[in-house]
Amino acid sequence: MEPLSLQDLHHLAMNHVGKELEKQGFEFIAINSQLKKHPQFVCVDKPTNTLHFVMVQAVMYPENPAEYDVVFMETFINHAKTKNAKVLFAGVGFANAIDFEKPILQNQDYIIHYEGIQTIL
Repeated sequence: MEPLSLQDLHHLAMNHVGKELEKQGFEFIAINSQLKKHPQFVCVDKPTNTLHFVMVQAVMYPENPAEYDVVFMETFINHAKTKNAKVLFAGVGFANAIDFEKPILQNQDYIIHYEGIQTIL
């Protein structure tokens, strides 16, 4: 069996975060599931009609999913400001359910480390 690629992990993270955004009542304007293309979700908070740019990051254990590239985030924030958008960040960590040190193989159980969506701006 093949290990999951970074793109595979990214899709799993996007699905996880997308479901949470739906539950929170966001309306999707655009979705970009390409790895390292930001934002992954452009959505609107229906009650306030506020534009949100959502950055999704998938990482493998032992990386901390809540940590992001601060320098890149500044660039992302500046772009959001030009569009009057809020910035949200969702880091999703993955680990092999049997052995954290091994990659996740296709059709194999995995563990998710997810602390929710963080408001950055």
